[in-house]
Amino acid sequence: MGLTIKVRPGEPTERVLSKFKNLILKEGILNTLKDKRYFAKPSLKKRLKREAAARQRTKDKHKDIRQAMRDEENFLASPSEQIRNSNRGRRD
Repeated sequence: MGLTIKVRPGEPTERVLSKFKNLILKEGILNTLKDKRYFAKPSLKKRLKREAAARQRTKDKHKDIRQAMRDEENFLASPSEQIRNSNRGRRD
């Protein structure tokens, strides 16, 4: 599980540290360290996992509702309907 960062000659150390930090976050190593910092009972892990799943389901449900509302607005505002609505007020 070796992580490598390619450092170019003359590259600033701040940039190298930033690359390292991004790699650590991307790999999830920091979260793993935080989780293993203290012992967590298996029942607590299950409860936290169940609660996280419930939060994710709620987020997904809200996302689906927003998407349905957008689809409905787009359906109602279709180009052919816009043309029909604009022609209603005219007298020929």
